[in-house]
Amino acid sequence: MSQNIVLKKGLNIPITGKADLRVSKAILPGIVAVQPGEFKGLLPRLLVKEGDSVLCGSPVIADKKNADILLTSPVSGKVKEIVRGEKRKLLAVLIETDGEQTCAEFKLESAEKLDSDSIRKAILASGLWPMLIQRPYGVIADPAVKPRDIFCSAYATAPLAADVEFCFADKVKDIQTGVTALSKLTEGAVHISFGPGESALQRITGAEFHTFEGKHPAGNVGVQIASIRPIRKEDIVWTISLDGLAAIGHLFNTGKLCLRRRVAVGGPMVIEPSYVETIPGTPVSVLAPFYGGDAEGLRIISGDVLSGRNVGAEGYVGFFDNQITIMKEGTEREMFGWIRPIRYRQFSTDRCYFSWLMPWRRYDMDTNLHGGPRAFLMNDGYYSKVLPMDIYPIFLAKACLAGDIDKMEKFGIYEVLPEDLAVCEFVDPSKNNIQEMIADGIDLMIKEMA
Repeated sequence: MSQNIVLKKGLNIPITGKADLRVSKAILPGIVAVQPGEFKGLLPRLLVKEGDSVLCGSPVIADKKNADILLTSPVSGKVKEIVRGEKRKLLAVLIETDGEQTCAEFKLESAEKLDSDSIRKAILASGLWPMLIQRPYGVIADPAVKPRDIFCSAYATAPLAADVEFCFADKVKDIQTGVTALSKLTEGAVHISFGPGESALQRITGAEFHTFEGKHPAGNVGVQIASIRPIRKEDIVWTISLDGLAAIGHLFNTGKLCLRRRVAVGGPMVIEPSYVETIPGTPVSVLAPFYGGDAEGLRIISGDVLSGRNVGAEGYVGFFDNQITIMKEGTEREMFGWIRPIRYRQFSTDRCYFSWLMPWRRYDMDTNLHGGPRAFLMNDGYYSKVLPMDIYPIFLAKACLAGDIDKMEKFGIYEVLPEDLAVCEFVDPSKNNIQEMIADGIDLMIKEMA
């Protein structure tokens, strides 16, 4: 089954710094971080201590609620440091690499021959299970549940997103095996959504294909689910990235864990934007040549500018991320502000400036809000212009802010994650942190409905 879906709502952010389609550097860092805070729903239990030797694929952290869910080391080496925060909260396990990348061996038969239980156990043992995200709520998938469907997006519309074909055209075999394995874990189908045009990944069999056309957030898997088969209160679906599919496929094809990926390094403050080949948990500091070595006044984001995390110069590449965005912190105040009528160097979604006469232009955007937080003043139609989902975004955000569970259910909390409303936050004239509101609402739902 295949269908073409055209989404008329959305907004592409015209920001400079798109990465050229070339790999400028291959990096095996000296230190790699395993950060349990990246995995929603995980209660970490440490399995190693400082000085322990680990292989690539060795267990490092387990989930206290389900000991079968593991986080494993992406490299071989030695545990250098256990990083803790307030109240001894586990923040990261830092692993010093040995440069050899010796892998633990997972002796597996081919995915076609294995049953669903064997596939589930293999993915759990390898530490790749956290790649599977369960909706509603965006938590790590429950291994005891059989999801209605599994969804994957092969269409990247986020600002400066990594190019899908460039990153995955040579991983078709692994992705095919990943699809074969995951298709045995669901009652329904594995759905893969593509953008317009042909793709090398369309040679894959055993999945349902969908083609999307439209502006961001058309590439978000949550928006795609809403257009293909929306999530209802009683439904459970899983999502996975192409990196996750490729890693699972590689596991069954070789018996080894491999998280190596191409990461796009871009943004207005990047010198010669391009790709690096590295692994999640790589220190951002190794990317210093891309911004001249001085991080003062810069915001370094793991992910895209709308929904990524500000990791700073001492942070690490996120487990789920395949792009790093570097932009200027907007600290200057602009004389006369919005009163100035021309402002051809500023982007406006409402045609407030003459820059709308140059739709081809790209802008050196920074983090300046150009205003301060204020009360919600706009009606819901303003946000609905850029959100191609059949929900009420402003009413949902207000319900989350008020902690009203009944209204959160009514206005679509089961269908969204914070990233799906990131573009609403971008256009919001009230400067509200809509993603934070949605995240708080989801946390309340998990607490009250579990």
